[in-house]
Amino acid sequence: MALTSEATTVWNGDLMSGSGKVALDSSKAGEFDVNWKARAEGEANTTNPEELLGAAHSACFSMALSLALAEAGHPPTSIQTTAAVTFAAGTGVVGSHLLVSATVPGISEEEFVTFAEDAKKNCPISQALAGIPITLEAELA
Repeated sequence: MALTSEATTVWNGDLMSGSGKVALDSSKAGEFDVNWKARAEGEANTTNPEELLGAAHSACFSMALSLALAEAGHPPTSIQTTAAVTFAAGTGVVGSHLLVSATVPGISEEEFVTFAEDAKKNCPISQALAGIPITLEAELA
């Protein structure tokens, strides 16, 4: 069964001086302010599409890694993943860097990195981002 998730943005004004609000419609988990300054330069208390993409990528990767480890008989105790998505004005999204640290009993660092590389390649968000470089740093905690 397929699940469709929805988010809505209401934008007011032009790109440079306008602003908007993104609502997570499906989960009702929140609304977030967005604007060009936050996207191009960073701005406290205001998000941007790349931060939201990073949230999606880090969550998807963590779930894919957890599944692969558990299926191989190495259920993780914890996985912490940060996805750093880079945006260049005039170019677009130019990469996503995954930084993962996990506690996985009974597995070597080398085995863990192999599982992490596989999750990087096969998580659905990574596959959706196939047009950009995705890099990975993985270590056991």
